[in-house]
Amino acid sequence: MTSSTLPPTAPGPGRPPVVDHATWQAARDELLVREKAHTREGDAIAAARRRLPMVEVDAAATVVGPHGPVPFLDVFAGRDELVVYHSMWYDGAPPQGQCEGCTFNLWHLRDASYPNARGVSFAALTSGSWDEVEPYVAFMGYPQPWFSVRGVEASLRTEEGHLTCYLRAGDRAFLTYSTTGRGNEPADTTLGLLDMTPYGRREAWQDDPEGWPEAPDAGAPVGGHGAPICWYWRTDADGRATWGPTSRPTAQWTRPGATPETTLGRHDHHH
Repeated sequence: MTSSTLPPTAPGPGRPPVVDHATWQAARDELLVREKAHTREGDAIAAARRRLPMVEVDAAATVVGPHGPVPFLDVFAGRDELVVYHSMWYDGAPPQGQCEGCTFNLWHLRDASYPNARGVSFAALTSGSWDEVEPYVAFMGYPQPWFSVRGVEASLRTEEGHLTCYLRAGDRAFLTYSTTGRGNEPADTTLGLLDMTPYGRREAWQDDPEGWPEAPDAGAPVGGHGAPICWYWRTDADGRATWGPTSRPTAQWTRPGATPETTLGRHDHHH
């Protein structure tokens, strides 16, 4: 059956209606107008972001990385601009018990070649102690530099779950921008790709046509509401979305040595 002979109805429940290409193109062109306006507004917001003032931070604050204690200025790696992501940390927890949302963000930020080419360094910060962080980074295979900022978070104006930008001026360092939550999404290419698909992210909050597939049940309430948001962050060994003790942050199942577990090995508190 060719596209010109397909019936102008949905081929089944929960699917877009089938139309000829000319009708599809007209609808696509109409949406493109809105997409272009969205792009231009994004450019205008970025221009405003470049005009924000900045706040000095302690460039000499001691952070701990693979080469031991170093001043925060070393995290810039000789460049003038720095972007960091501050990963949440659960003390004493094994890899499967570490933060699934932070894993999601950092998994998308494993290669900073292009920012580096623009004079921008990238690093992961965490409030975990380095003796716990170092084997975790090795297990995950993260190539980006990690640093423990335990005890100096306030002097660097950094917070867990935030993407933060800094500017260097000689031996001084300044906070220029910080964001969290959905503000981190520009770094998460998976979300942009999912937004282009018919079913999108398949999260409970998204606006779907009537009859669209419901978001998968992650098996545990989130935020006290039971909504299965961000279900893709954690899965069990069979790929089923779950927040239970047999789960890992999804990307961990690609790592050598990742095995099914029965405990997250953590308490619901962190530093």
